[in-house]
Amino acid sequence: MTFTAEMIAGLLGGEVAGNPGAEVNTVSSLEGGHPGSLTYLTNPKYEKYVYETRASIVIVNRTFTPKEPVQATLVKVDDAAAAVLKLLAAYDAARPQKKGVSERCSISEKATVGNDCYIGDFAVIEAGAKIGDNVKIYPQCYIGDNVVIGDGTKIYAGVKIYEGCRIGRNCILHAGAVIGADGFGFAPNAEGGFDKIPELGNVIIEDDVEIGANTCIDRAKTDSTIIRRGVKLDNLIQIGHNVEVGENTVSSAQTGIAGTSKVGRNCFLAGQVGIADHVTIGNGVKIGSKSGIDKDVPDGEVRLGYPALPGIKFHRANAVFRNLPELVQRIGELERKIAEPESGEQHRQ
Repeated sequence: MTFTAEMIAGLLGGEVAGNPGAEVNTVSSLEGGHPGSLTYLTNPKYEKYVYETRASIVIVNRTFTPKEPVQATLVKVDDAAAAVLKLLAAYDAARPQKKGVSERCSISEKATVGNDCYIGDFAVIEAGAKIGDNVKIYPQCYIGDNVVIGDGTKIYAGVKIYEGCRIGRNCILHAGAVIGADGFGFAPNAEGGFDKIPELGNVIIEDDVEIGANTCIDRAKTDSTIIRRGVKLDNLIQIGHNVEVGENTVSSAQTGIAGTSKVGRNCFLAGQVGIADHVTIGNGVKIGSKSGIDKDVPDGEVRLGYPALPGIKFHRANAVFRNLPELVQRIGELERKIAEPESGEQHRQ
């Protein structure tokens, strides 16, 4: 697909500074720009690359005034970041879409598949499953008994959805995600081993949720593990049984949330956060990378470190920690000075 600067300006409500007929057929970074690519400037610290890039078109804020000659055609808009997001979404929607049901997939006669779906090679859809309209199920996916998948959802290759789980509308599940595997539940027995605790609940994923590659969300022991509307989970995340994650919460990779904990809405969990079982995280909470949470966190708080501390307290404690070698040295010197008069007095006696 090829777009001209004039077409892009029309779509974004912008104006062209340069050649309105400049054409692009791909996107790139400013540094990696090449003829035929479109790029953008959203952070002023990268302005120097606008003058060096070989990209054909650069999207910039309307207030941008070049300090040096620019070879590329500029498309000036009110908000470059928002314009780029809109343009990328339009480009994605215009790409060829997968269609049709493969002859090499397996669909139970007792399953229901909606209109205009794509089902790839070696996908398996079990009895009682209900697949909505415009759903895309890529090769080698497994859709268990009585699973429900809402309209417009994409299930990428190798995803496994266990029986009874429910996926909402317009969700994206990336390759290798596992939804509804048993929670980690075992009870010690008299022989010193462990008896498995049956996990009889399911997983409910509401609308507009994105689940990263190889992320696992365990089914509940009873009732449901729930991922609320608009949640975005990165790759390699573990969500334990009976966890609830609130609306529009975002989590980076390698986060782990133990069973029965609850995370509020509009929270941000950075990479490798660990949340213990039966913990409640309030709304609007921000937790820094590698933090360990073993106690409830009120609404709007910031937590950093392990064990996690309130943000300001963590930074104060960290400042002391960084200076510990010097503090130890100073204490040693003070102890020697204190001891010197005593030793001199004893010598005179």
